[in-house]
Amino acid sequence: MKFLPTSLLILALATATAFAFDPSPLQDFCVAINDPKVFVNGKFCKDQKQVTADDFLFKGFRYPGNTANPLGSKVTPAFVDQFPGLNTLGISMARIDFAPGGLNPPHTHPRGTEVLVVTEGALLVGFVTSNQLNNTLFTKVLYKGDVFVFPIGLIHFQLNIGKTPALAFAALSSQNPGVITIANAVFGSKPPISADVLTKAFQVDRKVVDYLQAQFWYDNN
Repeated sequence: MKFLPTSLLILALATATAFAFDPSPLQDFCVAINDPKVFVNGKFCKDQKQVTADDFLFKGFRYPGNTANPLGSKVTPAFVDQFPGLNTLGISMARIDFAPGGLNPPHTHPRGTEVLVVTEGALLVGFVTSNQLNNTLFTKVLYKGDVFVFPIGLIHFQLNIGKTPALAFAALSSQNPGVITIANAVFGSKPPISADVLTKAFQVDRKVVDYLQAQFWYDNN
């Protein structure tokens, strides 16, 4: 039986260690603090001796969000920026209020899967698969108590199809899942994407692109 040289075994072990990562916290908690002088992939930890119960409390869901806007919806996020106690825990939430006919427009969360539960009203929800799966639309009408999952990174939406306000809560598999609203990103980027790119991509007249880029793209987050 032949054995690998010791040098190769050490190299293999070092390589495996270099590419490994631990997705779980390495301590009980790491309440986030901001350091404007340093940028890191995540947040610095507050001194554990200075942590209090208030660091693990978020009161932002107590009151309805203001849906008096062009979309008729309001997302109240409880991500790590709003809720420092989430830091390193790999989870976050959001409250979504809908006026009758209100829409949470097509968007993606590049770093998190979303699980949505409806607590009031009726929502038409859906997500679109990647090009690999022919951009298939999966859609469903949800009622009070229903739960639906939107896979990480896929475009999805929620529309209140009822005549009364609706309310839903989302849990996401990242402390900072990110949000990219499709229309805002494509037609409201700063600086704007070249109209030549958009007319060719969307196969529309230049006037249509100019019109869309001239709109105010409201952000309901």
